[in-house]
Amino acid sequence: MEARLHSPARAVRIVLLGGCFFVLLLAAASWAQEGASPSAPPVTLPNEPLAVEGQMRPYVAEIIGNDVYIRSGPGTNFYHCGKLYTGDRVQVVNSQQGWSCIVPPPGCFSWISMKYVSINLQNPTMGIITGDNVGVYAGSDYVEPMHSTSKQVTLSRGQMVKLLGEEKDDYYKIAVPQKAYLWVSSQFTRATAPVLGRPPEVDVGAMVKTEAGNPVKVDPNAPPKTDLELYYVLGEQIKAEHDKPIAEQDYAEIKKKLVELAAKEDGGRAARYAEYTIKQVERYELARTAAKELELQNKELQKVTTKIDAARAARLTQVVDRSKYALMGKFENSSVYNAAGQAKRYRMLDESGKTICYVSPTGSAATTDLSKFVGHKVGLVGKIEPHMATARALVEFTEIVAID
Repeated sequence: MEARLHSPARAVRIVLLGGCFFVLLLAAASWAQEGASPSAPPVTLPNEPLAVEGQMRPYVAEIIGNDVYIRSGPGTNFYHCGKLYTGDRVQVVNSQQGWSCIVPPPGCFSWISMKYVSINLQNPTMGIITGDNVGVYAGSDYVEPMHSTSKQVTLSRGQMVKLLGEEKDDYYKIAVPQKAYLWVSSQFTRATAPVLGRPPEVDVGAMVKTEAGNPVKVDPNAPPKTDLELYYVLGEQIKAEHDKPIAEQDYAEIKKKLVELAAKEDGGRAARYAEYTIKQVERYELARTAAKELELQNKELQKVTTKIDAARAARLTQVVDRSKYALMGKFENSSVYNAAGQAKRYRMLDESGKTICYVSPTGSAATTDLSKFVGHKVGLVGKIEPHMATARALVEFTEIVAID
């Protein structure tokens, strides 16, 4: 920032001593940077509430210097949040000891702690406040979120914030909420026109839309005559695109034109505005990418869930209803009870190959070809009777079912 020399303050005191006149000239010169006055204001710490002077009528001011810092508070002890240039216009809402309180211009942002924000899954660009008296802090590309100590406003549970698609050190970058302001040195501002009521909040499609306080009317169907008109047309297109469902948004062509406009050496304010707006569009694109990834993840999750449900259903069809069987085991021939005149008997083995008991077909099972079941796991429907000769059970079965 360029240092400026204030005019020396002079005081002349005439003293009568012994009939002689002595003139004492008291002079002091002071150098000041960025709005400091000869009588320096009391230092305000970044976290202290700001004592803003009485309410005043908001007005539009034009910047009359280059590389003018936008600061998080009214003094050089506050960190800077961006720069303004000759010809830029800001909306001033209050003043304090040589500093103007302004509506944050395009490109400004704020930080908020992630632990007090719940993301709306239906619209990932919006967050819902989950705590009480949650602080919002002035953001800067030159100060880490945890060191951004200038509180702009506090939000209540249930309020909404617009997420800008970036998180850092457990903080979300958000669009500057309502009633959150920044500051600029008044020596670099010149009032141009009053603003009726509260100045409008910064919004895509409404950014820097005033010339000497008058709204700029843009016909989207007419070819723009100047770079500034082109910027306004692109702003309208961004707003229209942003109003679409997030999955349908496409900023590729708009961004291409903004990049071309920002690269113009003689683009003036339109080029600078385009630079700010490109960052905003990139945040929208990042949010759209996140929404797409979330949608793909949901689709993949649905596919996996469907496969799991199908596999579960298939396994359920394979579950054996053991309640209808008198006995289950491996079906084998018996060499003990095969004498002539005796009923044919078989053995049932457990998983270790030991004989569980002997079984004998009866009823319809007696006329069934049982050879195809030998060596396989089966279930027998029948009646269990004690078998004294072997001190085991004997199962007379009427039905045999292969279950392996």
